[in-house]
Amino acid sequence: MKKRRSREATGVRSATKPKTRRAKGRRRRRTVKPWDLNLAAPVRDSRLQGAKIGDFYRPLKKPITVRLDADVLAWFKKDGRRYQTRINAALRKVMEREMKQSG
Repeated sequence: MKKRRSREATGVRSATKPKTRRAKGRRRRRTVKPWDLNLAAPVRDSRLQGAKIGDFYRPLKKPITVRLDADVLAWFKKDGRRYQTRINAALRKVMEREMKQSG
């Protein structure tokens, strides 16, 4: 006589027992429905009336490792959170100034 395997062993779940375990820190993706995207809606916010496409440009971020002097890092961190954003802004300012001078 064959031994009957349990539902867990066969990979079949019971219809009454929902899957409750999820990976830690993982969120469910929300599917965007076509009616959620009302692209033809008029702009009502007065701050956005004169905006151009370039005003919303956000460059891609790339994670890297940088070694900074301790005093430089302490100076950026003294204002609290978002010190990496301030470092990025300082580097961008130098980059744009050099691009303007050379071009």
